Parts: sequence; C-alpha cells; structure tokens
Amino acid sequence: MPIKKNTPLRIELETTDSTNNYAMQLIHEGVAQHGTVIVAHHQQSGKGQRGKNWESPPGESLSYSLLLQPHFLKPGQGFQLQAMVAVMTHSVLTNHIGEECTIKWPNDLYWRDRKAGGILIENILQGGVWNWSVIGIGINLNQPAFPAFLPNPVSLRQITGKRFSVTDLADELTQYLENGFRQLQENGFHELFNRYNEILYKKNEAVTLLYEQRRMQVVLNGVNEQGQLLAGENDLMQFDFGTVTWLL
Repeated sequence: MPIKKNTPLRIELETTDSTNNYAMQLIHEGVAQHGTVIVAHHQQSGKGQRGKNWESPPGESLSYSLLLQPHFLKPGQGFQLQAMVAVMTHSVLTNHIGEECTIKWPNDLYWRDRKAGGILIENILQGGVWNWSVIGIGINLNQPAFPAFLPNPVSLRQITGKRFSVTDLADELTQYLENGFRQLQENGFHELFNRYNEILYKKNEAVTLLYEQRRMQVVLNGVNEQGQLLAGENDLMQFDFGTVTWLL
C-alpha cells in the first residue's frame, strides 16, 4: 500500500536544510519509525560525501531520506546496505534514462560520464548493534542547466526532455528500496553484490586515480564484498572508500 502524504511514515516538506538532518532529528527525539520517508522540494544545505553540499534549486531535484533499522546486519557489513541502496536507485533511474546509467564507486549515480545523483548513508550504532540508518538520496530531476563551476552534472530533464514529479519519483524509489531491503534480509547479499559489480562505472577500463598524492592509472576489476575497489593484476590493489580521488 502506498504511503500517503504527511503521515508518520511519509513527511513531505516544501523546504528544509537537509532531509538527512530532519531524519536524524526524528531519531534523537525518539519519534522515528522504521520505513519513514522524508521528501523535500527544496533542500537548502543538503549533505554529500566528505562534507560537500548537494545543490538543490526549488522544485528541480529529488531530496530524499529513508529511515531503516537494519538489525539483521552486523556493524562491519555496511557495504551490504550501501550496495543495496545503490542497485535499487540505479534500477529506478534506468526506468527513466535507460541502460547507460551506472554506479560510480562507491555511491554516485552516473549517466555516461555525468553525475545524475548521489547517495549518503549515515548510521547510528550502539553497543555493537546497528540501530538506525538514514538513507539520503539526491537526484537531479528538472534542472535545464547547471552552474559552470560544477564539473559534470546532468539532470533527467536534460537527458529525456521531460519534466519529472518529485513525489512520483520518491514513491517509486520507496517501493524499490523496500523491496531491496526485504531481499537483503531474506535472501542475503549475493545477488545484490553481483548486480552492483555488473553496473559499476568504468569496470574493466583504465582510469586515473589520485592515491596518497600520486596519480595512478589502473584497470578497475570491480569491488569486493567489503566494498573495497579492486584494481591491477590479480586484484593486487585494494582501495578503501575515502582513500582515492577519481580524476576524470
């Protein structure tokens, strides 16, 4: 059954600083529920990886957060949830922009060589128990153009020529994420892990990475079950998230 607007499990906001911040506030106030969705039409200070802001003009992007309680996962299995979210979000995007969509490790959403969206997951662990995850997703929907200082963004409107409904895409995304969470819980990680590697950006291609202030040209082999990026002959090189920068 679809979640209706502004119920305890679906909160639709005209403006907020960050849907992830809003979700965290619900947790800290003790009123959060598993499966709660927060959707904003305008996000003023959206958060991206490594403290970056997510640009979100009013009505032109999907700014979305989902609250989950992944109690069945261990704290060291964070990549399993991350991969599930990336695969399910990728599936939603391919419904609208086709098979040229990929996942740029670890959790950017690309169309060809341009960024259509991103994912930021924030977790709350207590006493070795994984209590909460806040799944933050931003997708460029209706922007006709972007500021010149942004390196390579693209919107779904630029790709398709169509305008998109923030609420409709949020509902579709929620359905896919709920199904993916159930799949991870009931069937395990194997199928999702394989799918993540199938749709990995630049897999089996030479790329340039910045690692420890050195430029390295490597061939990407894939990602292992711990979420490390694998490169080189016999996966000789293994990179943790946050240790390398892509040079595109």
